[in-house]
Amino acid sequence: MHEVEQIKEKVILVAVSEQEGDDTEDSVQELAELVKTAGATVASVLVQKREAVHTRTYVGTGKVDEIAQLIEIHEATGIVCDDELSPVQMKNLELELSVKVMDRTLVILDIFASRATTSEGKIQVELAQLKYRRSRLTGLGTSMSRLGGGIGTRGPGEKKLEIDRRLINDRIAQLNSELKEVVRHREVNRSRREKNKVPVVAIVGYTNAGKSTLLNHLTDARVLEEDKLFATLDPTTRLLTLEKDQQVLLTDTVGFIRKLPHHLVEAFKSTLEEARYADYIFHVVDASNPQMDKQMHIVYETLGRLGVKDKKIITLFNKMDQRTEEEPLQDFRADHTLFISAAFDCGLEEVKALLQEILRDDKIYIEHVIPYAEAGIIQQIRQSGELVKEEYVPEGIAIQAYVPAMLYGKYSHLFL
Repeated sequence: MHEVEQIKEKVILVAVSEQEGDDTEDSVQELAELVKTAGATVASVLVQKREAVHTRTYVGTGKVDEIAQLIEIHEATGIVCDDELSPVQMKNLELELSVKVMDRTLVILDIFASRATTSEGKIQVELAQLKYRRSRLTGLGTSMSRLGGGIGTRGPGEKKLEIDRRLINDRIAQLNSELKEVVRHREVNRSRREKNKVPVVAIVGYTNAGKSTLLNHLTDARVLEEDKLFATLDPTTRLLTLEKDQQVLLTDTVGFIRKLPHHLVEAFKSTLEEARYADYIFHVVDASNPQMDKQMHIVYETLGRLGVKDKKIITLFNKMDQRTEEEPLQDFRADHTLFISAAFDCGLEEVKALLQEILRDDKIYIEHVIPYAEAGIIQQIRQSGELVKEEYVPEGIAIQAYVPAMLYGKYSHLFL
């Protein structure tokens, strides 16, 4: 028996800083975390300051030579660029360096592929990968334009390219069809929730902020918790029961990140849109992260891209046990803020109490006697409202309750 040791990839990180004071340094640190999550190690980092990325090689020709030297010194197996490379840039760098050339998008796609467990997640990831690969094929077609005419041009080269493109397009069409069916099921579930009048809270936040930990400790969801970027990918919805048996649905969503690839946003739109159709938003923030303010900005920016607006937002500053800075924490765009450490159940009772208070604010308070013949409404109030008190009297059931406006309108003849 011979044990085969898997060779771990060793890569050089490459980035371009286009102006003084930009967030390139922070972005590169995050890229290093992405690479680590993908299973590789970072051998060295090279950042070039220039007015714009080089159209042919991403960095200037002098820096390409410097990268080649770093590859030789560190015996690196490849490089990872901090931006999405064009097909021409990727092709030229591969020719110049003779190693694997990757970009930020490719690394994120790889992580997503390893994290997807449900059929929906797998469809979404494969769709994003194929769209990315199709754009690379287009670039390859341009670089192979010499096959367009003349001696030696009639061969399998162009046919192979066309076959690959057609196969990818066919597969994309098939996946889009499957995804539409998934989206249809999601919309049916969504309309069912709306019919049952159970409030929905979407948990959003930067990747690794502690969304899954919060969901687990509030609902015992048993979702994977790991100190890695995109530890969980597939959305999870769980029921949270508050006081007076009031029920709320909590939905975990995909974590946000800098430069989230366009293909992924498109592929995961149905998943990410859970935030758009939710009644309330839990915005989980890693209070211990030095880049907290920038991460919050990226979350709000992404929510804007998804059309999430006019939602009541509760910002939860998480990981307070790891925070060392003394500056006060604030989120001016949130309606409410709380300070928690979800992993240690610190502040979670306050989260439930605040949620109960917010739900109550959006309801109509009633004191009335419901005839026994209409007793079925009591269960509806328990599900979608808050039954504060009930007492059985000769005339019927005397209740004190907070009722959703829609339910109040439907049974207004009983409450007047």
